[in-house]
Amino acid sequence: MAKKKINNLTDLSDVTFLTLIRLDSIDRLENTLVVIDFILTYFKTNIIILEASNYHNKVLSRLLPRKVQYYFYEDYDPIFHRTHYLNEIVEKATTPIISLWDSDVLVDKKQIEDSVSLIRSGSADFVLPYDEYFLDTSALIREQYMKHKNFQNLKDNRNKMKPLYASDPVGGAVFSLKENYVAAGMENESFYGWGNHDGERINRWEILGFKVQRVDGPMYHLTHSRSINSKYHTSRQSELKRVELERLAMMSKEEMEREISQWKRL
Repeated sequence: MAKKKINNLTDLSDVTFLTLIRLDSIDRLENTLVVIDFILTYFKTNIIILEASNYHNKVLSRLLPRKVQYYFYEDYDPIFHRTHYLNEIVEKATTPIISLWDSDVLVDKKQIEDSVSLIRSGSADFVLPYDEYFLDTSALIREQYMKHKNFQNLKDNRNKMKPLYASDPVGGAVFSLKENYVAAGMENESFYGWGNHDGERINRWEILGFKVQRVDGPMYHLTHSRSINSKYHTSRQSELKRVELERLAMMSKEEMEREISQWKRL
């Protein structure tokens, strides 16, 4: 499908990028802003940011470009209930295509264009905009990107980066029609805090018969300090998520549809 250009920007006006954030460090804030800058440098599109925290310091909202839609939720839970807020932010999107996009990740712009083309053409229902490589930049390479905003520098230094996850990564970003995402049950809010929710939904989409595809090229993760919301917050939670992930992965399509019908939004 031909790529329309508007003022040298690729036209993705039928797409909304959806990003959640809890600002637990300065590097999180910096990453969020450079990722948004990257998207708006190459695409005519829509971005929604949802921030949830115990008080509204207005730092992020004052730094965001005006064209970005911003929502703040007051939340006193120290654990960021990511799946709950993903369901909240998806409901705010009004475009046919959505992208769940983490605040710390980047891919080559062609990978975004290819992902959207697959969704528009109906060749795939869900698209991960990268292949098997999800690379952590390291602090030094991240610093160079922050200074120069040169994406080629990430590509040139990819051999110096380490995979963020050992094998078959499924997090970071995904594209789909909003109607398909809703039909597939949205997010399973029983996954509380960091970890495993993205693996669960990939399994679920495939069980339900949706076409999941990847595009060529790596995803780059801009290194940041890791708080309680960037790791399993207890060993008990880690085990509960593993058990739930395995339980759901063994379901038939009919069992999964029945399971989804019983989910309750918090």
